[in-house]
Amino acid sequence: MSAGPVFVSPFHRPHCLAAAAAPSGKAKLTHPGKAILAGGIAGGIEICITFPTEYVKTQLQLDERANPPKYRGISDCVKQTVQGHGVKGLYRGLSSLLYGSIPKAAVRFGVFEFLSNKMREENGKLDSTRGLLCGLGAGVAEAVLVVCPMETVKVKFIHDQSSANPKYKGFYHGVREIIRTEGLKGTYQGLTATVLKQGSNQAIRFYVMTSLRNWYKGDDPNKAINPLITGSFGAVAGAVSVFGNTPLDVIKTRMQGLEAHKYKSTLDCAVKIMKHEGPRAFYKGTVPRLGRVCMDVAIVFIIYEEVVKVLNKVWITD
Repeated sequence: MSAGPVFVSPFHRPHCLAAAAAPSGKAKLTHPGKAILAGGIAGGIEICITFPTEYVKTQLQLDERANPPKYRGISDCVKQTVQGHGVKGLYRGLSSLLYGSIPKAAVRFGVFEFLSNKMREENGKLDSTRGLLCGLGAGVAEAVLVVCPMETVKVKFIHDQSSANPKYKGFYHGVREIIRTEGLKGTYQGLTATVLKQGSNQAIRFYVMTSLRNWYKGDDPNKAINPLITGSFGAVAGAVSVFGNTPLDVIKTRMQGLEAHKYKSTLDCAVKIMKHEGPRAFYKGTVPRLGRVCMDVAIVFIIYEEVVKVLNKVWITD
């Protein structure tokens, strides 16, 4: 006599099958450790791709109207640099920025994920306002821990190349000379401007990214996003941040240059730029910065998201 069909209670299904059948109503959180590693990798790759536009932007911002302008525009800056120093001249200062870009992105994403994990709703969703606050916190942290000393050294390197007799022979020599002649505070010029710039930068970018992601995912917090769409969202976030805080970027650059001694404070720098060069000076280098930042943010978010996906497979933190 054959046995009848065996009834298996749904309450006794294997745990893995039950988990697979369960609805994915709660967004998955990214462990801060994964964010730090993924952010560092993304930051290192991105800066190697986009540095020439950062070089041109900085040169144009340092080309003050108080003296006869050295460059007639973006193409002229590139032309003069290549003629005088070769193509590698467009990468002068890369080492100082590369050494800082990896920890900068690592701190940014690590702090953002740490804060956002604390501020998410019960279903794991992060609203736009909280995304802005988490981005602000991430921006301030990266400014104090990494960006200010890194940017000061970078700007001094690039500005040094414009002088008749460059005095910095390389990254370590330059850092050693700066600290020897100006002390450790010499690498923290323009801290206030840097905190304002980075804080507003990341607040704007993460606000836009959070808003666009929430709009795209709708009611499904775990809906996959194609890398191209992530890149498009990143480019939009980058563009908005450029128009929102380029004046702060100009002030920061002036405060970190070799002629920073001309300014008593961040406010004094802003007043003197307005008085001697007019309001348009606050948007010097906007075009090259726009191109670099849009590409920068798009690349960083794409690489970050893809690295996190890989880490989720090999590094189980749940």
